[in-house]
Amino acid sequence: MNKKPVFAFCLFFLCLVCALSAWGKKEAGSVPMPSTDQQDATSQMRISRVRVSGVVRLIGGGPIPELVITGNDQEWHIDREEKFLFDELQHQTVIVDGIETVTELRFANGVYAGERRTLNNIKIIAVE
Repeated sequence: MNKKPVFAFCLFFLCLVCALSAWGKKEAGSVPMPSTDQQDATSQMRISRVRVSGVVRLIGGGPIPELVITGNDQEWHIDREEKFLFDELQHQTVIVDGIETVTELRFANGVYAGERRTLNNIKIIAVE
């Protein structure tokens, strides 16, 4: 049996499947992408000064793990530039003051996916 026609048919079928999957319909309920102007970017972010209490933990894997402070009902990500403040405080309870930036997270289709709280300008008040 000659393998060239089988190979050509498989290649044609693969190209056809790829082309048809890229040709799909636009959903009727799709959400338009937000614009990138300054006003829209700031409306999805809140900034305030807070006092936070919780346990310092290292989360994530791979080349860039993150430090977080885990409270009773929330989690605050520590800004990477201030990570050095907490290197010796992992698994300890701390009380800190800082500026909290709350960023609203959304999936690609615009559905709300939660919030990410980040702390910067951190001042350690107490270590328990």
